Amino acid sequence: MNKIKNIFLLLLLGIGVIYSCDDDNNGFVNPFANINYEELAISDNDSIVKFLKNNYYDVSLDSVKTLVSGKTSLFDDTDNLKSMKIIDNDIEHTLYVYTRKEGMPNPVKENPTVMDSVYVKYSGQALMNTELLTSNFDKNDTGVWFTLNAVIKGWTYGFTRMKGGELEKEANGDPINGPINYLNTGKGILFIPSGLAYPSSNTNNFNSNLVNTNLMFYIELLDLVEDTDHDNDGTASIDEDADGDGDPTNDFSDKRNPGLPDYLNPSIK
Repeated sequence: MNKIKNIFLLLLLGIGVIYSCDDDNNGFVNPFANINYEELAISDNDSIVKFLKNNYYDVSLDSVKTLVSGKTSLFDDTDNLKSMKIIDNDIEHTLYVYTRKEGMPNPVKENPTVMDSVYVKYSGQALMNTELLTSNFDKNDTGVWFTLNAVIKGWTYGFTRMKGGELEKEANGDPINGPINYLNTGKGILFIPSGLAYPSSNTNNFNSNLVNTNLMFYIELLDLVEDTDHDNDGTASIDEDADGDGDPTNDFSDKRNPGLPDYLNPSIK
């Protein structure tokens, strides 16, 4: 099972989940009940900005390193670093996307939408305060498919800034007789605030050792399925957005099946 889709990650990052019983009702006490998520979003951004100012991208090593004299910080590398303002649960978060290599798909494909299927490689690390933990908590360097509506929000939106590559072929245009390989892939680095990763505002994340933690992902977009159609009804999932807010996952038009979103309901087009 791919760990990026599994919020129950067993990692030693020092973030525990506390359980206790209330004397009156012996019920579970939410250990995160007093968190102000608007303040946390501001604090997360401050931490990420400090990290970006204290580190740079080393082209020769294809890696983020501590800033040294003569190098340009990630924060000041405005040609490659872009920010995205994402509203989730009525709170504004800032996601940062650093482009290492733009990608050049052939035939040309558009950037993926938030509902498309993507074929990717990645590795993830946690940002503690303004420092990077050296070990990867998750990694896939062979390639794996995901749908962007079913991953953490930082991925959902971050990958929309990427382009894929092209499948390597023989000189005559025939498929390579051997391992599948992609050329001219899009590569980037995502700096994800905790609110777009594993926030404690979602009770499903309580057991995750990455709860309320800022993350950094090296990502590579190999390929994508444009206009992914999850229910095979002939309409791309991204177009089954009844309220026009750009998020088809919150559209439920079928009163007979109120819990089934339109993009999974073939009777709704």
